[in-house]
Amino acid sequence: MPYHSERRHGCKTCAIGPGTAGQKRLARSPPGPPLGAAGRPYPTPIGLGPPRASHGRGTSTGVEYLVRAARITDIDRLVTLGVSVLDAPGSGHPLNAADLLRQLVYLPQASVFVAEVRREVVGGSVLVLRPSVVAGGYVGTVDLLVVDPAHDADRVSEALLEEALRSASNKGCTVVEAAQPGEAADLARWERLGFRPAGPLLRRSVAAVGAAARRS
Repeated sequence: MPYHSERRHGCKTCAIGPGTAGQKRLARSPPGPPLGAAGRPYPTPIGLGPPRASHGRGTSTGVEYLVRAARITDIDRLVTLGVSVLDAPGSGHPLNAADLLRQLVYLPQASVFVAEVRREVVGGSVLVLRPSVVAGGYVGTVDLLVVDPAHDADRVSEALLEEALRSASNKGCTVVEAAQPGEAADLARWERLGFRPAGPLLRRSVAAVGAAARRS
């Protein structure tokens, strides 16, 4: 059989122009989100909205913060960030703060969160629950909220508080409260998330998950 030198087989990876008989242009599917263990997407960083004027400390606008549940290995760093609060005169802690936080990591009546950037913990919050007949469910208390002064206090604090509110709703809380801060900038931050002064406390109502189903 004679060999025809002009007959060439097209490479399968080459782009095929329109009008080529019997062949199609290869289309590449857009990449999906990166997958972690068990094929689940990695957590989405929080606080990625457009930068806004900061009323707090820090100058790290544009930094991506991730809020997640705290691990035992985060506790020492969390205590370091909160040393001015945990070791304040008159705090009267009967237990070591680090030991107590390690217990709270495992207790269902509490939620401990940290905010991190580039695997460094730059803030944290603690939500503890107590039952209340008057409130008609559980009352969540934001017992601790700390932010590294080198980072954006507004963005980190609000991301941590939003996660605490979500956790409170999931755990059956109807109210979340916290001690009222002394600085106006700190108070404004809480008020942006719906907290209102109630005596020496700040308080906000939340919708307990499943409450409507129980009433019906």
